[in-house]
Amino acid sequence: MAYGSNLHAARLACYLRGGRPNGGTQDYPGCRDRRPPRRAVATALPGTLYFAGRSLTWGGGSAFYDPAAHGDVPCRAYLLTIGQFSDIAAQEMLRSPGTDLDLTPALTTGRAELGPGRYETLLHVGELDGHPLLTFTAPWGVAGAELNAPAPPYLRTLAAGLAESHGWGPWRSAGYLATRPGASGHWTPQAVAAVLDPPTPLSPRSG
Repeated sequence: MAYGSNLHAARLACYLRGGRPNGGTQDYPGCRDRRPPRRAVATALPGTLYFAGRSLTWGGGSAFYDPAAHGDVPCRAYLLTIGQFSDIAAQEMLRSPGTDLDLTPALTTGRAELGPGRYETLLHVGELDGHPLLTFTAPWGVAGAELNAPAPPYLRTLAAGLAESHGWGPWRSAGYLATRPGASGHWTPQAVAAVLDPPTPLSPRSG
């Protein structure tokens, strides 16, 4: 279940096939199974998206999900194999892909902390057509996070994902992104919209 830059299929493809996302500074090795997702569905989760820490790929804050906070988060559910999900999670956790995760604790209790760092907390957030919905986030919520504003290339990728998955126009995306914790007070909807115009083509390129 993607809620950040992986809303955009081209960015997710860098995790699957390997490469560097346009606007990013980091290369990814890719998954053992480099096939595209078998299905992608737009959906939403209760909670909020916030920006915190510092992204090694984009600079600025990274997007995280707090299921306990008020609001709704537009998401995109991808149908992946366990191996693909494990390898994507490993790359998000700054680990080497190649080992399947034991998803039993997360599926049983709804949550499993694989480490103290960013994206090392697995969440089981529901079911869709008989498949479990899994995502990863930080162990802390928005109240305990070191908030940090996102960088322009990251905002463009997020907006491209919102347009692709939910059909949002630039002004709707700008209004949403600018009001998320971490971005609010640094970005205005007008400033985000200016970053998105003209839009930057987003497609994976080899590293």
